[in-house]
Amino acid sequence: MDYSIRVIRAAEWERAREIRLAALRDPVAHLAFLETYEAAVQRPDSFWQERAEGASGTGDGNVRQFVAEAPDGTWVGTITLLVERPSDEVRFGEPAKVGQTHIVGVYVRPEVRGKGVIDALFRAGVEWSWSLAEPVERVRLYVHEDNARAAAFYRRFGFVATGERVAVPGHDTAMEVEYEVRRAS
Repeated sequence: MDYSIRVIRAAEWERAREIRLAALRDPVAHLAFLETYEAAVQRPDSFWQERAEGASGTGDGNVRQFVAEAPDGTWVGTITLLVERPSDEVRFGEPAKVGQTHIVGVYVRPEVRGKGVIDALFRAGVEWSWSLAEPVERVRLYVHEDNARAAAFYRRFGFVATGERVAVPGHDTAMEVEYEVRRAS
């Protein structure tokens, strides 16, 4: 694999915006993301600047965004992790019962799918989770019940369904299934 995996820099907000908008235009975006392209493209630059700052290595440490970068500097994939503690406000899904990270914003450009990019991004995210100064017990994510391709990857990577399910915001019947990987004891 000729891609490097690294944390975004705060000054790279325009690149972070571009890859997010690309993700929201993907044919399965309606299954993978809670936000629409139409809503995201309307957000002001200040939103993207704050988002990149928070997810960068200079942020407060509660969010981290990793990117896969091609040799020519193109960002070909991304993953974001949110640190969640039982005392935190719930962002999505069930409240944290233990210290955990929550994977969101997973995207790999179609032209590099199947080339190991997603595996490298997940390895970086999970390793970062286990390296936190205040330890976490698990890494979790939610996947739409109809997103079979994503669910298959998560299982292959070692995530297991917890049995927890939550309604997709704004939908009457659609559900998201929680998956987790636990810290080795």
